[in-house]
Amino acid sequence: MDYEKRLYMILYPNQALVASQLDPEMFAKHYTSGSSRHYSGKVIFAEIDKNYRNDYFRIDEVLEKTVPHEDGTPKATKFISSYRVLEHVDFSAIGTLYVTTQEGYCLGLNPGACDESMDQDVVLYAEIAPMRMLVLSEMHKKDFGDYITNPDNPKSAPKQFYTQFDINIVDFVNRFEQNPFEPSPIPTLHPSTIRDGFYELKKYPSKHNKGLSLSSNLDNFSYKLIKNGFSFSGGGECLYYQIPDYKTIEKEHFKFWRTM
Repeated sequence: MDYEKRLYMILYPNQALVASQLDPEMFAKHYTSGSSRHYSGKVIFAEIDKNYRNDYFRIDEVLEKTVPHEDGTPKATKFISSYRVLEHVDFSAIGTLYVTTQEGYCLGLNPGACDESMDQDVVLYAEIAPMRMLVLSEMHKKDFGDYITNPDNPKSAPKQFYTQFDINIVDFVNRFEQNPFEPSPIPTLHPSTIRDGFYELKKYPSKHNKGLSLSSNLDNFSYKLIKNGFSFSGGGECLYYQIPDYKTIEKEHFKFWRTM
């Protein structure tokens, strides 16, 4: 059987560009449970235009070797690169973004214009690839993306994939001040870490970002904690993938919704 060859850029839990003969849904299943080296957790990947080429990648060479197994089953993954992948992929080549639950159900998101909305003074961003910090910020998504991809910033990367958590930081800090037993909205962070970071931002007017953790570790969170969607930034460009509202997900992607 002649299977279609595809290019996928894995963004979480690892970072890689791979060739595959699996469609996105089967690729998600394979990555979470179908391999002897399977990973138990969330997976996020994007389909890349199969005609995309960059001298950094040996795409043609690997695609030529991406052939079915002797028993006729499709080749699941053939790694092209696992280092500095995102920075060498043009945003114009990135197609549908797939977010996958640990059970292997995936939701496809289409690219759109940058989201510059910000309805709170301080928000919490989760960097996903290549950096993975949790950062309190006074910047909206576009400005934050420009900041963390600015080459003059010593804590930057040429391109970055990230999201915003749907947490009202001000309300949480107020509740924590009134009740020291208020649980943290972030399982991996002590409540005082969020509070102290918030007050540091307010204490120094010239400071607009405060790192809270070296690892965002998305496996500790439900996708329900994601606010609106995911962003790519780099070189002044941005690409945004909005998540549908939860009622739409429940109606049209019930298995994903049930496990998200």
